[in-house]
Amino acid sequence: MSRALIVEQAPGELALSGVLDYRSGPALREQGGRLIRATVGEACVIDCAAVEKSSSVGLSLLLAFMRDARAAGKRLSIRDLPADMSGIAKVCELHEVLSLESR
Repeated sequence: MSRALIVEQAPGELALSGVLDYRSGPALREQGGRLIRATVGEACVIDCAAVEKSSSVGLSLLLAFMRDARAAGKRLSIRDLPADMSGIAKVCELHEVLSLESR
């Protein structure tokens, strides 16, 4: 099984890590949705700096998390998108949709 996690590092800041693929995706989807709904405040950030590798499943997760945030009345932004995910996002024209933050 792929090792991947999504955890709350600080209020409103979630960290996504590990290998994002079809094996890790379903559990991350469920955990991330719960964390987003439970986050206090109007905004949430998902930090992707610790993502080791991702298939298109990673982008699918981020889009699902955006829907979760919108349904909960929260803004969601994405920080430190890895190169492989960024490449897929560019091909799919998702960069603007994903509300990417730069440091």
